[in-house]
Amino acid sequence: MAASAPKKTNACRALDALAIAYELRPYEFDESDLSAETVARKVGLPAEQVFKTLCVRADDQSIVLAVLPGDQVLDLKALARAAAKKAVEPVALKELVGLTGYVRGGVTALACKKPYPVFLDESAQLYDRISVSAGQRGLQIFVHPEDYRRASGASYAQISRAKE
Repeated sequence: MAASAPKKTNACRALDALAIAYELRPYEFDESDLSAETVARKVGLPAEQVFKTLCVRADDQSIVLAVLPGDQVLDLKALARAAAKKAVEPVALKELVGLTGYVRGGVTALACKKPYPVFLDESAQLYDRISVSAGQRGLQIFVHPEDYRRASGASYAQISRAKE
């Protein structure tokens, strides 16, 4: 018997509404290891092509989403500059679902609970396709970076740096 196609998520429906082409890629996940590097290995892409979405709070209490390559870390100062804020800090994990509607390992800027400013690391422009969470653990969306930028309302910015 053939495996059934993955169920569409709100993130998929947001792309469908804009007639944006994408591919859904399911993978087996382990709740103890939700790293982008592990996801990359499981979906067959290099980690720099698998983008993770991080939720941060600015000094004025506004929420900002940062989308960056899986092999990089968020440069908080660079994101603050890009967002025209004095400072930003990651939100507490316990706040994630309430703010975004998504759980850790499944956060996406597509069809978020509220429309937050989104900053996509400019390195996304180097690829024909990037991978982002489809809004649940175990499911990735492969999409052209410019289509993703348009769908998420993101601005390109240099917001990541190499891990130390």
